Formats: sequence, structure tokens, C-alpha cells
Amino acid sequence: MTVRAAAALRSADLILCEDTRVTARLLAALGIAGRTLWPLHEHNEDARIAAVLARLREGQRVALVSDAGTPLVSDPGYRLVRAAIAAGLAVAALPGANAAVLALVLSGLPPLPFLALGFPPPRTAARRAAFARLRAAEQAGLAATLIWYEAPHRAAETLADLALIFGADRPAALARELTKRFEEVRRRPLGALAAAAAETPPRGEVTLLVGPPPAAPPDAADLDTALRAALAGASVKQAVAEVSAATGLPRRVVYARALALSAPGPR
Repeated sequence: MTVRAAAALRSADLILCEDTRVTARLLAALGIAGRTLWPLHEHNEDARIAAVLARLREGQRVALVSDAGTPLVSDPGYRLVRAAIAAGLAVAALPGANAAVLALVLSGLPPLPFLALGFPPPRTAARRAAFARLRAAEQAGLAATLIWYEAPHRAAETLADLALIFGADRPAALARELTKRFEEVRRRPLGALAAAAAETPPRGEVTLLVGPPPAAPPDAADLDTALRAALAGASVKQAVAEVSAATGLPRRVVYARALALSAPGPR
């Protein structure tokens, strides 16, 4: 907890909790007493909104707390926050621990761009279909580190499905119990991570990360298209520099093809 977040809880007239028992222990640890606690979770959020907005209109301060991580991010609160914004009421957020971002920082995988996807489908067929759609997006140009939350008892089978769809050699990481006593980050290719999780199932809250696909060198047709476009408005030297930087191909390879395309006669 940051000092600012603790101060917000001390000044709150009402605290909305994913689980009042969990938040009560937090308040006790911070020495905060006498606060009104209301449960706010997936099943009662819509029913709570009108009463919460009424309190805000009266000038009361309302705090929203989730059991772990950040409210709204795979936790309750989105519908309430959206309603408060629509009603023209002030909303502030106090930064705190977030498993997706912490796992990204610790993973050793490229940090930007990243795509946080929440929990994958629990059933195998739906999960593989969801992963296949992402793989198709990668083949169309998506290149980002992918992040999921997962229940520990499903981590091994989910990693196996990731290895099946994205490839066993894809760089990946499994992070668990972040910011807690048994924090651990395993950094291995997907296939090795899946095998390790099957042998020693992880415990606690799990975050899975898959690195972006390796950049595939363009085929000859792609290279020719890029060179023709560059040569239309630049010298051979400039065009080679631009295309080499864009494709990652050695300059000598690009230069040789540029000379062939610039030469008179059929190509």
C-alpha cells in the first residue's frame, strides 16, 4: 500500500470491497477503524451503483478496493466507474500493485507493446480457439508480449496449449505470488515451462507471458516491393539504407538487389 492509498482509506466515508473480510484485515493492519464496508463484486455491482452514486452526489468520499491487484483489471468496478463518469462525478485512481505489469517487468520479455488478455477460457477447445485467433493476428502483423492470468490448477494445461499454438520454442515466463513471500518467476521457452508446470504445479496466483514472435525476414517479393517504393523517390544509396533498416536484412544483400532492380532491361 502506498501512503497516498492509505490516506484515501482513512478519509473514506464508504469503502467498497471485493471481500469485506479481506479489506477488514487490511484496515486493521493500517490502524483504520470505524469505516463502513460494503461488498461489491461481480454479482451485485449493478445493484449497488444507484446507492453509491447517491452518496457521491451528497459529497461523500467512496473508496473501491479489490482483494489483490488493481480494481477493474480482472476485478470488479468497471460498471461502477463507467456510471460515475457518465454522471459527471469525479473519479481518481491510486496506483498500486498489478500482476500483469509486475510480471512484464520481471519477465525479461520485450515490455512494449504488450497485450493483457485477462483469464483464458477454462475449457480446452475454447482456449485453443482463442489462442489460434491470436496466432492468426500475429501472422497478420501483431507483435506484442502477451499476458494472461491463470488459475494454478490449470497452468500446466494452458502452457501446453500455448506451446501447441505458438510453438514450444517461443520465449515465455510464468510469474506467481508477485509481491508476496513466495514470489517466483520462471523464464523458459513455452515447451520447457509446460513440462516444468506439469511436473511441479505452481501454487498461488499465476501470470503467464509469451514473448512476441521472431521477426520473419521478408521474402523476395516483399523485398522487391519495398525497394521499388524506396527507389521511386530516393537514390540507390538512400533506398538501400531505408529498406535495410526496415527489414533488418544486411545492407549488402539489399544493395545487390537494388542494383539488379535499377539495371536496364528485364528483371
